Amino acid sequence: MTARRVSENGFTLVEMLIASAVMLTITAATFALVHPTQGIFKAQPEMADMQQRLRVGVDTIAKDLLMAGAGTGGGPGPGALFRYLPPVMPYRMGDRDSDPSANVYYRSDTITVFYVPVTTAQAIVRQALSANATDIEVDTPPNCPPNTPNRLCGFERGMRVLVFDVSGRWDAFNVTDVQPAARHLQFAPGTNVAYAPGVPITQVASHTYYLKTNAATDTYQLMHYDGEQTDLPLIDNVVALEFRYFGEPQPPALLEDLSLPDAVGPFTTYGPKPPPIGVDDPADSWAVGENCVFTVVNGTHVPRLPALAAGNSQVSLPAGVLTDGPWCPDDSHPHRFDADLLRIRRISVTLRVQVALGSLRGPAGVLFAHGGTATSARRYVPDMEVTFDIAPRNMNLGR
Repeated sequence: MTARRVSENGFTLVEMLIASAVMLTITAATFALVHPTQGIFKAQPEMADMQQRLRVGVDTIAKDLLMAGAGTGGGPGPGALFRYLPPVMPYRMGDRDSDPSANVYYRSDTITVFYVPVTTAQAIVRQALSANATDIEVDTPPNCPPNTPNRLCGFERGMRVLVFDVSGRWDAFNVTDVQPAARHLQFAPGTNVAYAPGVPITQVASHTYYLKTNAATDTYQLMHYDGEQTDLPLIDNVVALEFRYFGEPQPPALLEDLSLPDAVGPFTTYGPKPPPIGVDDPADSWAVGENCVFTVVNGTHVPRLPALAAGNSQVSLPAGVLTDGPWCPDDSHPHRFDADLLRIRRISVTLRVQVALGSLRGPAGVLFAHGGTATSARRYVPDMEVTFDIAPRNMNLGR
């Protein structure tokens, strides 16, 4: 019998090298396909987060801007607030760090909005108020809700309220105590100027939005301030915020004869009512019969503000127009404001957010306001930006 010879030969070294090279090539190709997918999986949640932050910012700002200028429903100052004071101010306004206290009257990344919310807290000041007053006696109207130990005509402790008159003077403060039996409200801080009896007092909503940046800590936030103590971040990683203003090209006009004793207003198309011809307002520095928006020429009231363009189409209101005066009620008032703020009828808002992770941001430039560490375009998540316009309904009555 012949024994069968079995070969014990294996793979040669060349064959092993070729097989390894093929395997490495396939593995590398597999990882090359998987690697971008990993980047997409990491970027998708961040993109969704950016979109959500944009939605929150747009919805919150738009909601308050739409309400800007809503006024009281009765009393001596009914109707939209823009006939008395500016419902929209391009600066921070409130009890803390108010921009006018530092002579700042325009910031492109800041806005303050005033409006009277849907509320029963509306009444009339019963007795004259002196400057620095901290106590008000109110004359409650017939439609006031029933008083309780903690409520007077809807007013209660901690509420933000507004007092204003037809000449453009105003003060906002916080109710610190309520005395329903005596019909008194205590408040702080005190009034800046004196007020005659019969001026309205009402609950008011105050909202300030502004951009807070800290390059040292790479912190960029959209902030919200309520005019009192609460000043908190609303959205993180907001890298740009800009407000632009558009409004009335024509100056204000009188709607009623001021000499009529039964005239109740509204008295102007916008802006505060001037004194009657020959009557002086001792509370301001304007000439007899004049105020910040009307002067007297040949015995007739004429607008102090110029026409900015022909026709009635809205025009841009840049910083120069909104900070050059004339000042209302006058330039000595602590809450003075540029009369052209009363022209505002539309606000354009630009909001830009960035991805939170620096590893998904490339070099600073068109795509990124602030650069990151990403070195591959496959891992870029560019900044997102949105621009929207709001025409407050209460400031566009009759347009």
